[in-house]
Amino acid sequence: MTTVFHLYDTRVAEGRLKPDDAQLAVLPEFERLRADLAQPVKRGFFRRTVEAPKGLYLWGGVGRGKSMLMDLFVETLEVPARRVHFHAFMQEVQAEIHRLRKQGVEDPIKPVAKGVSDAIRVLAFDEMQITDIADAMIVGRLFEQLFEAGTTVVTTSNRVPDDLYKDGLNRQLFLPFIALLKDRMVVRELASERDHRQDRLAGAQVYFTPADAAARKQIDALWEELTHGLEEPLTLHVQGRQVDLPRYHNGVARASFFDLCGRMLGPADYLKLAESVRVLIIENVPRLSRHNFNEARRFVTLIDALYEARVKLITSAAAQPEMLYVEGTGSFEFERTASRLREMQAADWSA
Repeated sequence: MTTVFHLYDTRVAEGRLKPDDAQLAVLPEFERLRADLAQPVKRGFFRRTVEAPKGLYLWGGVGRGKSMLMDLFVETLEVPARRVHFHAFMQEVQAEIHRLRKQGVEDPIKPVAKGVSDAIRVLAFDEMQITDIADAMIVGRLFEQLFEAGTTVVTTSNRVPDDLYKDGLNRQLFLPFIALLKDRMVVRELASERDHRQDRLAGAQVYFTPADAAARKQIDALWEELTHGLEEPLTLHVQGRQVDLPRYHNGVARASFFDLCGRMLGPADYLKLAESVRVLIIENVPRLSRHNFNEARRFVTLIDALYEARVKLITSAAAQPEMLYVEGTGSFEFERTASRLREMQAADWSA
């Protein structure tokens, strides 16, 4: 048996973590949950459902270590658990609801919740953020069913519960869900003043040229440092379209130039992307010219969105920013993009 305290101290001793008073202040909540879940399950004849320990809603600014602490907690568990990005989970739920409705099931939320609760005792969500009306209408009843079935929920968020789905359509229908969260979960703020992701990138090279094997090796090292080897795909829904990020963890996304600029994406897609990540790795940016004008135009729009949102950018490219687009329509306008790419390499960018 490993406690959350012991695992945290081990990571600090290994140099993988830096001790943080704000993180240490919330560790007891994770250890409370671990200890409660480690107790033998008692099932009586008249009591078929295990009462779930009160979950945890951990909120705070980006890069403070919320997801890292949740990962440590999940690593110490000896009961079935699933750690998943909130948006990815809700996409799965919506797809399963759609499938069951096609089969004639009138209330598909019940069997969906039962499928989850039968498989696991702990559901660990990363980055709860309700922005979609479909999610807002589903999530209340889904969580109610999960809680009743004895599932413990742990989640991280950048928002305090009262700010979830803020200014959303028909938000008054969503308010009972906020009350349910407060009743069934302990709400704690991770109030650290340090952005640990920025600490890890401080002084690091973030623009690599040429985009060769050596660049990939250095980016692989940064990716490992930022994600600890954990990743999953993330799909963003924008005006009925999907923007797929093949690799994502804890606010850090990694994609190729073709993934983001080789498809017919536009400003709304890039704005959504910039809102959803704090660090973006773009690999294999080619030389730009009239031969790939559409891709170049999308790249300009993407960099503008990332710049305005102060997203940290890591890039591998065929040339230095000023030499990426030297001839053809749009090359003059690209000078601003090249300047922004230079500015975004600064050590204090997005601090």
